[in-house]
Amino acid sequence: MNPDDAPRERYELWREKLARVRSVEAFERVRERIRSFSPGDRFLFHLFAVILGITSLLGLYALQRAVLEEVPAYGGSLVEGEIGSPQFINPLLAISDADRDLSTLVYAGLMGLSGSGSLTPVLAESYTMSPDGKTYTFTLRKNAKFTDGTPVTANDVVFTVRKAQDAALKSPEYANWSGVSVSAQDTRTVRFVLAKPYAPFLGLTTLGILPSRLWERISNEEFPFSTLETNPVGAGPFKVASVSRDASGLIRNVSLVENPDFALGRPYLDRIRFDFYSRAEDLAAAVKSGAVESAYGIAMKGVLTAPYARVFGVFWNPSEKQVFVRAEVRKALSLALDRQDIVSSVLGGYATAIMGPVPPGKSVKQVPIPQSENPAAAAAAVLQSNGWSYDGSDRVWKNASAKQTLDRITIRTSNVPELKNVASAVKEDWERLGIPVDIELYEPGDLSQNVIRPRKYEALLYGMVIGRDQDLYAFWDSQERNDPGLNIALYANKTVDALLEDARSTADQGMRIKDLQSIENIIAADYPAAFIYAPDFTYSVPKDLRGVVLPQIITPADRFATVASWYRETDAVWPFFAK
Repeated sequence: MNPDDAPRERYELWREKLARVRSVEAFERVRERIRSFSPGDRFLFHLFAVILGITSLLGLYALQRAVLEEVPAYGGSLVEGEIGSPQFINPLLAISDADRDLSTLVYAGLMGLSGSGSLTPVLAESYTMSPDGKTYTFTLRKNAKFTDGTPVTANDVVFTVRKAQDAALKSPEYANWSGVSVSAQDTRTVRFVLAKPYAPFLGLTTLGILPSRLWERISNEEFPFSTLETNPVGAGPFKVASVSRDASGLIRNVSLVENPDFALGRPYLDRIRFDFYSRAEDLAAAVKSGAVESAYGIAMKGVLTAPYARVFGVFWNPSEKQVFVRAEVRKALSLALDRQDIVSSVLGGYATAIMGPVPPGKSVKQVPIPQSENPAAAAAAVLQSNGWSYDGSDRVWKNASAKQTLDRITIRTSNVPELKNVASAVKEDWERLGIPVDIELYEPGDLSQNVIRPRKYEALLYGMVIGRDQDLYAFWDSQERNDPGLNIALYANKTVDALLEDARSTADQGMRIKDLQSIENIIAADYPAAFIYAPDFTYSVPKDLRGVVLPQIITPADRFATVASWYRETDAVWPFFAK
C-alpha cells in the first residue's frame, strides 16, 4: 500500500463517523409526539417555542443589564463650532475665545478647574502656602510630559511665567504676573513669592506651561509668528493633528487628537474638531443641520447652562453728566428698569436679574429685586419725594432748588445683538419715565479705545467680567477710576476701598465672603450703576455626549474643565471591574 494513502483512509473513516446519524431516545420520542400533532397544533407548538426562545433571550439580556455596569470607554469624536478664527494657540498670547479654547485643550497648568469650579492639581502633584500667604511652593508630577515625550520641569514653569512678565512681549497675562518672583528649587519644585498676600493667586497657576527648550531662543518679535503658534507642543489633554485654512489664510478648522500621556489620564474622546464661522447665524444653521454637534452661545432647547461670572448694567459718568452726582437720580433710573421683563423677553430667560455688583452664586446673598407693577411710577415717586417735578412739554425733570435738570440721556454700548436689544429695552423703560434716550453703538474695539479708556460717555451699557475668586478691586476701588483701571462708574467709597483690599488679601474664605457681602450691599445702595443682569452661559451638546459638567464660567474656555472625562462610547462590565 502506498504510504500516502494511510492519512487519506483515516480522513475518510472520520468523515464517515461524523456523518453517521445518531439519535437520542428522548428526543426521538418528542419528535414522534410532534409528528402526531394536527397541523394547527403543530403551528401553535412552534409559535410557543419561538416565543419562549425570544422571552428567554430577553430575560437573559435584562439580567445582564441589571448585573453589569455601564462605564465610559475610549473612542468617539466631537465636532465643535465657534465664531471667529484662532490666531495664537498659545496661553501667553491668546486674545480671542478661539485662541483660549484651543490653548486650554492643548496646554496644561500647574492647577486646573474641576467640574465644581474648584481648583485641582494638574501638572502639579501638590503645593504648599506659607503662613503669611506670600509664598507658594509647587511639586510637579513625575509623569508630567509634553506631547513630544519630554518631561515638564520647573524650568519650563519659570520660563513661562518670566515670559508673561516680559513687557516687550505684550502678553495679556502681564498684569496678572507683575511683581511675582518665581524660581526653580530643583527639577520638580518651583516657588512663587508675592510682594503681599493675594488670595486669588492660586487661580493664576492655571496658566498653560510652555516647553522652554522650544521657545527660549525665539525673540519677542518672532514669538507671534512662530510655527509653534499653530503646531503647538503642550501638556494638555489633546494635541493638534491638523490645521486647515481658507484662501485668505484664515484658519477654518483645527483637528485635535487625544494625548495618551496627559498627566490626569488619557481622555475618553479620540478626537475633537473645531469648525470656525464668521457669523453667529452661520454657526446656528450648522448646529441645526447637524454639521456641528456642539457650540456655546446658541440658545436652543435642551442646552446646558452655567452661571456666567459677568454683570451687565448701565454705568453712570458724573463727570460727563453732572446730574448723575445726585443719588436720587441714579436710584430712580435704576428702579425704572423692568429687569425681569428684560431677562425673559430680551434674553430668553438665560440670565438672572441683579441689583448689585457680585455675580449670583452660593456664597453671597443677592440684593433683592424691587417688586413693582409699575416701575416707572415707582421711579417717579423717588424723584418727586426729592423735589423734582416733570415738565411734559419739554420732556424734562426739573429740580428748582438744586437748579438741575434730568433730560435726554445718551447710552453708548457695543454693536452686538444682545447689548443692542438690551439697550432698546432700557430706552423704552426710561422713556416711560419721560426721559428721551439716544443709543450710540460702537464696535467692541472702538468702544474700548475711544469711549471707555478716555471715559467719554454719559451712560455706558457694559459688562464686567468678574474672576472666579470674585476680586472686585479693579472695578470698584477709587484708585482704579482712571485708565487703565476698570472703575468705569468713577465710584469712590473709603469703606468699600478697605473691604476690597481686605477681601483680596485674606486667606480666610469666611472673611472673604463676609467682605463681599458688605461690598454687594453698600454698592447696591449707592446706585453707581443700574445693574441689570448676570447672563447664563449656554452650551449645546449632542444627547449622547456624557460626562459634561460645567463650572461657573469666567471665559468660554472654562466649559472644557472636565473635557478629559467626556465620553460617547461605553462598555458593560461587572461591578467590581468598574471600581
